[in-house]
Amino acid sequence: MKLDSQKRKIGFALILSVGFLGILAFVKYLQISAAIAENANRGQPPEAVTSAVAQAEKWRDQLEAVGSIAPVQGAMLSAEEGGRVTAIHFTSGQKVTKGDVLVELDSEVETAQLEGAQSELELAEITLRRQRALRERNANSQSDLDAAEAAARNLRAEVARLKAVIERKRVIAPYDGRAGIRMVNIGQTLDSRSDVVEVMSIDPLFVNFSLPQQALGQLRAGLSVQIGLDAFPEKTFHAEVTAVGSAVNEMTRNIDVQATIENKEELLRPGMFAAVTVLLDREQEVVSVPTSSVRFAPYGNTVFVIKAVEGQAPRDVESRAVRLGERRGDRIAILSGVQAGEEVVSSAAFKLYPGVRVVVNNTVTPENELQPSPENA
Repeated sequence: MKLDSQKRKIGFALILSVGFLGILAFVKYLQISAAIAENANRGQPPEAVTSAVAQAEKWRDQLEAVGSIAPVQGAMLSAEEGGRVTAIHFTSGQKVTKGDVLVELDSEVETAQLEGAQSELELAEITLRRQRALRERNANSQSDLDAAEAAARNLRAEVARLKAVIERKRVIAPYDGRAGIRMVNIGQTLDSRSDVVEVMSIDPLFVNFSLPQQALGQLRAGLSVQIGLDAFPEKTFHAEVTAVGSAVNEMTRNIDVQATIENKEELLRPGMFAAVTVLLDREQEVVSVPTSSVRFAPYGNTVFVIKAVEGQAPRDVESRAVRLGERRGDRIAILSGVQAGEEVVSSAAFKLYPGVRVVVNNTVTPENELQPSPENA
């Protein structure tokens, strides 16, 4: 009897436990169902974005190319005559003026020969004057006068030759400019045509570049040119087209163009790489948006347009396929798909999708300049 009573107690306890667990499971089921229903009614939370207004602008037509800075005048100066270097009158990188003597070579032998030739010339001139006086009195023959004149001419030529040799023993700056790194030392013996120093004019400078032959009808002297340099990313330099090539290159079908740029601050140097933008005469009207507004994709580019609803937040967005035009700075032209005055998403477009709602927060917005000038870090 005692055993049966214990079994009944255990069975009753198990029934109570199962019932209690069933009640808990049912209550939890009700809670989860209510939460799912509440979330289904609530929808997805809105996404925070920044916005910008599509603008109607006039963009001046332009042509872009890469070019190189070149000197108006520049040459490697060489010794015209061989000899030993006796004097150097410049330092590397120094400004020089046309006519400055940069390097002198030993000319003692030629100087001594010149003195002797000048003495002989003086005697020949005296003899010539005497022969002319005698000839006027018919006291000598014509051949005596001719011989005296010939001797004087020969000596004049010899003096001139020696002076030229002495002059060629000096390396002289042929124009105003800046000297490069000197390549000779005192006491060094040079052969003729040995390199001495490179001298280049620094202000103004040329910018040489090429453009496709299709642009030939738009090119003319006087067009404005903007120059960008890697060495000065924060600065835009201004030049002017001064020459257009006379022929199209048969290999590349490009036309050579040359612009002139002032360099009074001497920031530029020949040989520098330049990004060239030629500003043409014609302007065109475009609708532009920030480049960050465009979601680029292989199957088509899109822009999210924020629907204009007064006093409502969050707001609905519409995805539109767009046809893109030229890109300038931080902005890009929209050929179709967006009208001027419409508000577009300017950042965070990558996380949007049809049906999502957005909250606009323009506290911090991306760069949006036609001609950005980033600070030089």
